[in-house]
Amino acid sequence: MRHLIPALLAAAAIAAAPAAAREKLAPEDQLAKLLEGRVAGEPQDCISLSTARSSQIIEKTAIVYKVGSTYWVNRPKGGAESLDDDDILVTKTIGSQLCSIDAVELRDRTSHMYAGFVSLGQFVPYKRVKGE
Repeated sequence: MRHLIPALLAAAAIAAAPAAAREKLAPEDQLAKLLEGRVAGEPQDCISLSTARSSQIIEKTAIVYKVGSTYWVNRPKGGAESLDDDDILVTKTIGSQLCSIDAVELRDRTSHMYAGFVSLGQFVPYKRVKGE
């Protein structure tokens, strides 16, 4: 019985691996899926970090901040190729706003080692279409 459990776990992991690999979307497709049913608003230079509930990295593409029901998409002006969805964002601001002139440091989630930085661009709000 002791040998059966590890064998079953290994078999389950092998069976699940191809399914997980198939479901991995390209970064632009992942962003499009996240923004499905939303429309872009007027780009802004700053957002309030104090009201941001979460952030999500779209690998090599963008950072999405959730403020209320609005998704604020930032496509960095520089360093986007450093974005890894497993990195930690280290944000240092003066005041409570995150602005397009700010840089965000990236840290590896496991080692906490420096992994790069991005120079932020404008923040584009995406809101749900009314009636959906």
